[in-house]
Amino acid sequence: MPLAIITGASRGLGLALARELATRNWALVIDARGARDLEVVARELGQLTEVAALPGDVADANHRRDLLSAAGPDIDLLVNNASILGPSPQPQLDDYPLEIVKRVYDVNVFAPLALCQLVLPRLPDGGRIINITSDAAVEAYEGWGGYGSAKAALEQLTAVLAAEQPELRIYAADPGDMRTRMQQEAFPAEDISDRSLPEISVPGMIELIEGDLPSGRYVVRQLKARERV
Repeated sequence: MPLAIITGASRGLGLALARELATRNWALVIDARGARDLEVVARELGQLTEVAALPGDVADANHRRDLLSAAGPDIDLLVNNASILGPSPQPQLDDYPLEIVKRVYDVNVFAPLALCQLVLPRLPDGGRIINITSDAAVEAYEGWGGYGSAKAALEQLTAVLAAEQPELRIYAADPGDMRTRMQQEAFPAEDISDRSLPEISVPGMIELIEGDLPSGRYVVRQLKARERV
């Protein structure tokens, strides 16, 4: 049974992907900051597959080590999905508190890199790392300087890691706008009901996980869905 670590799996894309992998007989190690929500998800997924659910903050080094201990020596997939937006509404850079910028980078950049460093020795040839990114990493949106620049840094780390680890598949995956709590926080005064549910992005994620695409950056909704065999 293959094993995946998925961070930020109590809601949104992380939850949608965990549900799909559970139906595909993947063992899961999942986390989220909210212990109550994570417990509900763990009970649901536990009906389908083996699940270890650890509440905690990916920016905490002890929590990251606990995730690796729960996973054991053999890991097939790491999905760095956990992320924070920063203030809501998003401030312009000339008024962005630097201590909050640091927190955004701690969660969105340094924690994923730290997890990659821990996971790399346990990945087999062909093992996968997927770092969830955003179009805010490549487009200059007013008010998105903190989150967008953090995702841009994560994308560059992903690209360099892929160049350094050619035996692995390492992806930056852009799921597009989704109807999630984070999206609502980004646009607190807007109706986001026209955004797609996270499940729409899952087939493209499965293509990265089970397909043969080379390492790189992908907009996952543009990928062909992989049929279950």
